[in-house]
Amino acid sequence: MEVGNLIDKIIKRDGRIVEFDSNKIYNAILKAFNETGNLKQNDYECINRIVEEISNLNKSEMNVEEIQDIVEKKLMNSKRKDVAKLYILYRNERTKVRERNAKLIKSISEKLEASNVQNQNANVDEKSFGGRIGAATSEVMKDYAMNYCMSEMAVKNHKENMIYVHDLDHYPVGDHNCMSIPFDDLLANGFNTRQTDVRPAQSVNTAFQLLAVLFQLQSLQQFGGVSATHLDWTMMPYIRKSFWKHYKDGAKYIEGATEELHIDCKPEELSIEDDWYKDCFPKAYKYAFDMTVKEVYQAVEGMYHNLNTLQSRSGNQLPFTSINYGTCTTPEGRMVTKAVLDVSIKGIGKLHKTPIFPCGIFQCMKGVNRKKGEPNYDLFRLALQSTATRLYPNYANVDWSGNEGYDINDPRTYFSTMGCRTANGWDVNGFGQLKDGRGNICPVTIILPTLAMMCRKYGESHHLIDGENGEEVLLDAFMDLLDEKIHEAKDMLLERFEFICSQSADSAKFMYENNVMAGYDGKDISSALKHGTIVIGQLGLAEALQILIGCNHTTEKGMELAKKIEGLFKKRCAEFKQEYKLNFGVYYTPAENLCYTAMQKFKDRFGIIPNVSDRDFFTNSMHVPVWEEISPFDKIDIESQLTGYSSAGCITYVELEGGVKHNIDALEQIVNYAMDKDIPYFAVNVPNDTCMDCGFTGEFNDVCPVCGSDNIQRLRRVTGYLTGNYTTAFNKGKQQEVEMRVKHQ
Repeated sequence: MEVGNLIDKIIKRDGRIVEFDSNKIYNAILKAFNETGNLKQNDYECINRIVEEISNLNKSEMNVEEIQDIVEKKLMNSKRKDVAKLYILYRNERTKVRERNAKLIKSISEKLEASNVQNQNANVDEKSFGGRIGAATSEVMKDYAMNYCMSEMAVKNHKENMIYVHDLDHYPVGDHNCMSIPFDDLLANGFNTRQTDVRPAQSVNTAFQLLAVLFQLQSLQQFGGVSATHLDWTMMPYIRKSFWKHYKDGAKYIEGATEELHIDCKPEELSIEDDWYKDCFPKAYKYAFDMTVKEVYQAVEGMYHNLNTLQSRSGNQLPFTSINYGTCTTPEGRMVTKAVLDVSIKGIGKLHKTPIFPCGIFQCMKGVNRKKGEPNYDLFRLALQSTATRLYPNYANVDWSGNEGYDINDPRTYFSTMGCRTANGWDVNGFGQLKDGRGNICPVTIILPTLAMMCRKYGESHHLIDGENGEEVLLDAFMDLLDEKIHEAKDMLLERFEFICSQSADSAKFMYENNVMAGYDGKDISSALKHGTIVIGQLGLAEALQILIGCNHTTEKGMELAKKIEGLFKKRCAEFKQEYKLNFGVYYTPAENLCYTAMQKFKDRFGIIPNVSDRDFFTNSMHVPVWEEISPFDKIDIESQLTGYSSAGCITYVELEGGVKHNIDALEQIVNYAMDKDIPYFAVNVPNDTCMDCGFTGEFNDVCPVCGSDNIQRLRRVTGYLTGNYTTAFNKGKQQEVEMRVKHQ
């Protein structure tokens, strides 16, 4: 054989030029031979011959692909065709890995450089140092989850835009979604942290400070929101403690008491309106009352500032916090609710801006705050004023039929929500309607338009829906496919639930050590996790109906099909709940980022379809599309027919003009109408624009009507929560959705 010039250089796939090393070729071929399990002595001669022939090619440099092509051909021409096949398979697999890695590196680079900001979470600054680190890390974690944590079925559903796995970047570490924190116990008993222990609160000011600390600590144990389910009741004993301190000071320094005051009970057990206080030292009573009101207001103000400044996650992310209140009729509870609403209306900071957090949720309750003459009706009116000015509070329906069986004497069982909409329903494992110490463990969302379009395309291509009964055939196929995907969604949730349960309690030591998640037996964290919810969500009901029958659920025909779809979700989740003794629930997904990304995948697969994919977003869950011209009462009438199918969280919105702040009576009528229609969770969207130069808040066009500045923050609701300027904080799809929202008049 004629020997040419030895190969000197190799050009790598990334363009780098390295020294030729024949050993790498030898080892690659040897690996293929070894894979057959039938390596013979004369095979070494074959390997050496191939390596020698390549090494002696008359080329000074070659690229990697050229060499691998030659190896393939020589193996195919040898007697070991089985080795050639293995080498080809190995080469193809390595190509896939390289392509995946290249795509991953590209994504990581974009996140680190903030060159492709997607605003996947409106509460995260993806341009900040922390945001860039978090976004890049997220890409790695998602890739790991898809390749090493999830079943092939789950990966297929996620990739093909059929069933979306939420917070995929958290899958590999096994943390859970959200939590209603048991503040009553933590403030009364104290708690442990990694570095120290914290004593029980002895004043309302301390209690509110610790509230913010606990919100922050728990938010680091999970990936979702944190909630206080009955803040007014929680703070009642600490107001009494503060009042007692102020009363003793007043008695000593104002009324000249010479002896230390004593009472026959603990201070937190005695109402601040008790006659004993009034009769003993009247002047001290007035002083203590005034000082307590002042302390409560300052404590609430401090809470608002803390929760809008305590950045606890990468990307300058604030904890997603929610506070439920409004049902406590004691003077102490009323004092808390009034202070919360007064501070909300006033705003925070130098410009008195609308606070993003916490999400305020006023709990409407018959006999307590719904009508004139009820003890907290005045606070309901104050809540309406705050909503008209600041968008918060939203409204939770304590009398909602879905919370049947709650204990009227235990506010921990009153209907409450996380701000986005997540709710804890009846616990199949013994906690009943208890909300505290429970949360959502993990969600998935079924992309309804994808399923609908798959059925339509298949029916059209096989001429199954051409005839007189075509629509019936299409609907039967869709319901069958939906049922199949609901079962697969269940399997995906069980898969993730088991993975979360496999984690050590040390992974979330604060949560388990302090019984923040209730029910932990000290051995197996599933003893606590089983009380949470695992939920099947949905996206794009309106668009799916459009694909299937040419109209959405604002029509009688559309509503009939919508109820059939939602009925299947509810029926299956009820069955799963009993079969697996886990709290499966129907979830009307707050698809902040998903409404956009799912639409992009849909367009890539099916193209632009009028009234379906000719926008940049899918309609969230089962909502009436934002572009529908409709009255607020009609919107409530439509959505109230579907909210009862959801046990794990839903919300209904209406869009109103900014002028509603001058017509609180009309707003009251709308909120009460929603409550009477058995809407569990209700919110009102009003324009909230703030001039960043003079602080004027209202609705205006391009410039501030007061000072003429164009430095405007345009605050809007993204899901259940508020966020910053929607024109910069929201993703492209959510921005378009906001711009298309019509006023419900």
